[in-house]
Amino acid sequence: MSPRSARLARLSRSVTFSACHRLHSKSLSDEENLKLFGKCNNPNGHGHNYKVVVTVRGEIDPVSGMVMNLTELKEYMQEAIMEPLDHKNLDKDVPYFSEVVSTTENVAVFIWDNLQKLLPQGILYKVEVHETEQNVVVYKGEETIVK
Repeated sequence: MSPRSARLARLSRSVTFSACHRLHSKSLSDEENLKLFGKCNNPNGHGHNYKVVVTVRGEIDPVSGMVMNLTELKEYMQEAIMEPLDHKNLDKDVPYFSEVVSTTENVAVFIWDNLQKLLPQGILYKVEVHETEQNVVVYKGEETIVK
């Protein structure tokens, strides 16, 4: 048999969770928050059915034919996304958001950080969070700006 070069692939899996939140920054006055976030600053909050697509990247294992076992990915997503976020008030039930505004961008960062703790090193490629059909955030972790 001739040696074969490694084949790389990306594998994605999605989950949907429901949560509510209020867009409000402690760094701004009530008036500034209302101007910046509009109806999303409603003191009683508002809810979404978020769709999250997690993509991992790696070599296709020549024996299993997989980048990663989907059952394991499903379990990691359950622990990193569903358990802390599903049917929660993000601002009140998730400690991370007590100091961080619960924007979709920050939800994506939260999910990325949680998955990084569980997945094999270097396999996580991107996290997509669909807040609505029109609003989607893609986070790849390595994209930071030094100020």
